[in-house]
Amino acid sequence: MADWLTAEHSTGTSLVAAEFDGGVVIGADSRTTTGAYVANRVTDKLTRLSDQIYCCRSGSAADTQAIADIAAYHLEFQEIETGQPPLVNVAAKVVQDICYNYRDQMSAGMIIGGWDVRKGGQVYAIPIGGMIVRQAIAIGGSGSSYIYGFVDAQFKEGMQKEDCVEFVKKCLGLAISRDGSSGGVIRVVLQEHRKYPDMVKQ
Repeated sequence: MADWLTAEHSTGTSLVAAEFDGGVVIGADSRTTTGAYVANRVTDKLTRLSDQIYCCRSGSAADTQAIADIAAYHLEFQEIETGQPPLVNVAAKVVQDICYNYRDQMSAGMIIGGWDVRKGGQVYAIPIGGMIVRQAIAIGGSGSSYIYGFVDAQFKEGMQKEDCVEFVKKCLGLAISRDGSSGGVIRVVLQEHRKYPDMVKQ
C-alpha cells in the first residue's frame, strides 16, 4: 500500500503571529498534507479559543484540533464561572499544559495570539515539547525556516495595524512560495481592543 494512504494528516505549514500597537495579527496558510499528498488545500489552521483569542496549529492535524477543542472548553467554562473574558496568558498556559503533559503522545506546535484588558495584544509560542514563551512575533511550521531572515530584517515592534497585517501576509506569501508543505490560501485574524462594559481592569 502506498505510504501516503496510511500517513498521518499533517498541517506541515506556515504560521505567523505578530503584536502591533493595540492588538495582534495571526495568519496561516491552508494546506494539509498526508506524506507527500495534499489532502486538503483549504484547511482552517486558525482556531478560535474565545472571542478574543485564537491559536495557530502545526503538527498532527488531529492532535492540534483536539488540543484546541479542549482548551476552548476550559476557557468557556472559566468565562461562565467568572463572568469575564479569559486572559490570553491563561489560554496559553492551558494549551501549554496539554502539550507538555502529552508530549510523548502528541505532535503539536501551537501559537496563541489575542487581546485582553490587562496586557493588550499578546503572542505566545508553544513549540513541540510544551515550552512556552511570549514573543512580539512568532513563526512556526515547516515554512518558517524560509523566512527567518525576512522577519529579522522587516519586523518592527509597535507597528501600526495596517502595516502589521501586510507584513504577516508578506511573510506567508514568501513561505508558501518556497515550502512544498505550505500552500492554498492565506487566512488572517485580527484581534484588538474591544469595549466590555462590565469588565474592570485589575
